[in-house]
Amino acid sequence: MKINVFAVIFNEKWRECSLEILALPSAVWLENALRCQNSPKLRRHNLVKMTIMAFAIKAEVRDLLAKKFVFTAQKTMYSGKHIAKGDTIFVVSNENEGGRGLIARGAVTSAEAIAKKSGVARQTPRVSIAVKCTALAKRPLGRSELNHFTDWNDGQPEIELNFKFYRQATNKIVGISDEAAAFLDGFF
Repeated sequence: MKINVFAVIFNEKWRECSLEILALPSAVWLENALRCQNSPKLRRHNLVKMTIMAFAIKAEVRDLLAKKFVFTAQKTMYSGKHIAKGDTIFVVSNENEGGRGLIARGAVTSAEAIAKKSGVARQTPRVSIAVKCTALAKRPLGRSELNHFTDWNDGQPEIELNFKFYRQATNKIVGISDEAAAFLDGFF
């Protein structure tokens, strides 16, 4: 299990706070980091533990019934760059590219971060992944089903999914909450 630690960092010079995500490979690392205040990455940070249980990908999918999917150099948002082998992922075929929304649940069989290009200041992290399909969706879930969930402060899983998939139309890998993963599980 991978643990993501949110570190709130206060920059005294600019008098502002920022949020960083430190990915630690296990809970043991987190316990050791919390005990060791001399760690250069964790010193003076307020730490909040959060486990990302699942991920989702919205991408062009040509074979909707495939047993395996390969996605190359996909953009990541909302902690999607922390995806790793063994993670659960929900596959959404992009309706803008002929897809129909949620099509499958799978397990990540490989994940590889793509190196950033030198000389480019701002770059979205990209990851290539392979996914083994473990279940096919039995009910539809796409833009038309999520479109009316627009109160961004509501906290419902449908709101989170609508926001992460359709607020920006790009294909991407995103981290999703336990509630959103449980909601998506109901479609299998």
